[in-house]
Amino acid sequence: MTTQPTPPAAGTSAPPPAAGQPVRRLTTAQALVAFLARQYTERDGVRHRLITATWGIFGHGNVAGIGQALLETGPAMPYLQGRNEQAMVHAAVGHARQSGRLSAQAVTTSIGPGATNLVTGAALATVNHLPVLLLPGDTFAARPADPVLQQLEVPYAGDVSVNDCLRPVSRFFDRITRPEALIPAVLHAMRVLADPAATGAVTLALPQDVQAEAYDWPAAFFAERVWHVRRPAPDPDELDRAVRAVRAARRPLVVAGGGVHHSAAEDALAAFAEATRIPVAATQAGKGSLRHDHPADVGGIGHTGTATADDLARTADLVIGVGTRYTDFTTASATLFAHPDVRFLNLNITGFDAHKLAALPLVADARTALEALNAALAGHRADPAYEAEYTAAKARWEQRVDAAYATPDPAARPTQTQVLGLLDELVTDEDVLINAAGSLPGDLHKLWRTRSPRQYHVEYGYSCMGYEIPAAIGVQLAAPGRPVWALVGDGTYLMNPTEIVTAVQENLPVKLVVLQNHGYASIGGLSEATGAERFGTDYRHREDGGFTGPPLPVDLAANAASLGMRVLRASTVAELRAALALARAADRPVCVHVETATPAAGQGAPPAQAWWDVPVAATATRPQAVAAREEYERHRTGRRRHL
Repeated sequence: MTTQPTPPAAGTSAPPPAAGQPVRRLTTAQALVAFLARQYTERDGVRHRLITATWGIFGHGNVAGIGQALLETGPAMPYLQGRNEQAMVHAAVGHARQSGRLSAQAVTTSIGPGATNLVTGAALATVNHLPVLLLPGDTFAARPADPVLQQLEVPYAGDVSVNDCLRPVSRFFDRITRPEALIPAVLHAMRVLADPAATGAVTLALPQDVQAEAYDWPAAFFAERVWHVRRPAPDPDELDRAVRAVRAARRPLVVAGGGVHHSAAEDALAAFAEATRIPVAATQAGKGSLRHDHPADVGGIGHTGTATADDLARTADLVIGVGTRYTDFTTASATLFAHPDVRFLNLNITGFDAHKLAALPLVADARTALEALNAALAGHRADPAYEAEYTAAKARWEQRVDAAYATPDPAARPTQTQVLGLLDELVTDEDVLINAAGSLPGDLHKLWRTRSPRQYHVEYGYSCMGYEIPAAIGVQLAAPGRPVWALVGDGTYLMNPTEIVTAVQENLPVKLVVLQNHGYASIGGLSEATGAERFGTDYRHREDGGFTGPPLPVDLAANAASLGMRVLRASTVAELRAALALARAADRPVCVHVETATPAAGQGAPPAQAWWDVPVAATATRPQAVAAREEYERHRTGRRRHL
């Protein structure tokens, strides 16, 4: 550390700090990495490293800047080598979710295609309110040559680059065109990452010349900073209105969203349910807010929900949303909450979500709000007849789960739900199951018996194919002692298997379960239901003008093995049971490959218990589409605006 600033080269930057102020002469990239290594969050008196590591793929736009800075910084900022830029963001998001949003990771890429590959991952992070710091390289700020390699030329704007694609999917965006501009920009970036009401993808675009430019940085810039993660309390007037609404309700229902987990409010929700006996349904993001065997837990809600939860939703006169965004899957495209006098009470840390569905808002941290509401409702309890009703309905649904999981013939090829049943036999509270797309999210939401708050990791805000494998790596890094399972179909596997190499490189014992069903099973079923007759959804040879020939001779197990994974092939229920047990005990990455059977009539997961609006062709000549449109018209008459 020097005590006097070094004069900057002519024309390279603004004047350095005042004489006598301690400074450090570093490049912009070195200063950024050093700053990130000393940032922390704190909640409930516990401190966490804010940026735990940096993922990176290097090209000419960041190798001599951020790449050199990571090398120079050394172990103070761990580096993780990715294979695909989108996948690196998915891994960072998985890590952030497992860490309760109290820790995040950074992702650096070169300019051009490396940067634009971040967009999908950034959208996923922002949709799900999960923090990730994106550090894409950018074209030269000084424009020594114009255009340079990978520069997007926009005739009407000289300051636009491909990184501007990241603006609409970022919660904060800045382009660092001078070294000293980093100071306010990165402070804003940390504030957003640590803010539970504002967090998501944060992007700092870094021109490659500015990354390598030296500057005299104030030493105070590198002091440890602790960002307090607040728990705002509810407004007294809002709380009073909420209490009166709950006391007046005869058939109240809690809808637990992802905010319950983000706030670590699971115990507060359990205490509220035990005191009031109000049943609790869960969105995809909120599943696991209560254990599956908690008396008040009635399972998933909405299009992929249970009959118990959906029937309660149809007759609820007060819906108490806790940390939910009320997506169309949750509301069954605005058809589910059918009581003529239904009202909504929304506990949410953001005013935007708290006011949805013309609700009574209770804008606060989920845990704080639940504790305050529970205290104010002391002595209040739902009608015992109502409790008996949902308890009996829950028991009936559990029988349907047992039937879907049953494996009477150990020599048979397993169905998808039987795969879940075999996992259900094996896992404990410690296991984490990761999924995002296909038919598995629906089956899991209806059937999975969640044992702990972090076990159910289904990314359904963006439902991004290719999320599961890299997310499993991020989760394993955040929870090194827990068995982590990535459940994927063949369609998702083919989207993004490359981070298998990273799992092998880091020797992370993730467990990959590949369910081979030769196509897009979920969209195939949706296509059939909407009159599109499974067009373009099967992985088959082209024959007679369509994809109706034999299945493609694709060997996904061999592919996983070629990327370095140990592979266990299972053809029967008995083989799968043994393979899953071996995988769970493994101390290295392992893949279980199983070709699933189509369930017979009456087997498999129960059908959807509520509607989902997917528009059907208004005019068509094929009978399937005509019939599908008639069914669509019947359902959409139930749509309702809650005002």
